[in-house]
Amino acid sequence: MRIVKALLIWLVILGAAFLNGGLRELVLVPSLGMPYALILSGVILSVCILAIAVIAVPKLGPMTTYPALGIGVFWLLLTLLFEFGFGRLVQHKPWRELLEAYTFAGGNVWPIVLLVVVLAPVIAQRFRHADSNR
Repeated sequence: MRIVKALLIWLVILGAAFLNGGLRELVLVPSLGMPYALILSGVILSVCILAIAVIAVPKLGPMTTYPALGIGVFWLLLTLLFEFGFGRLVQHKPWRELLEAYTFAGGNVWPIVLLVVVLAPVIAQRFRHADSNR
């Protein structure tokens, strides 16, 4: 049951990523230019992922660091499957173009966002645990 709940949480994260992408393309790029828009968009998405995790991870029940990290890896795998699947099958992008997002070129911080995805359940679990000890 935990894996189904983790999938549902990831779907919320996916929705936040879509909204963030719209914000980036419609507001940030025209206002700031691509490099700064990518950086700010990455920061915004990372904060959203952490906020969603802090709110939702407690719904997965108590867990130690390794199961929380397992959830983060699960979210990473879902993200990569979605990114490459959508990019190849729907957008028909070449591999070279898809892999460019995984570099830091031109202000791209996507690799850091992916690290946040992996660590968000652990951070959320520790944050909530520290909050309950106050």
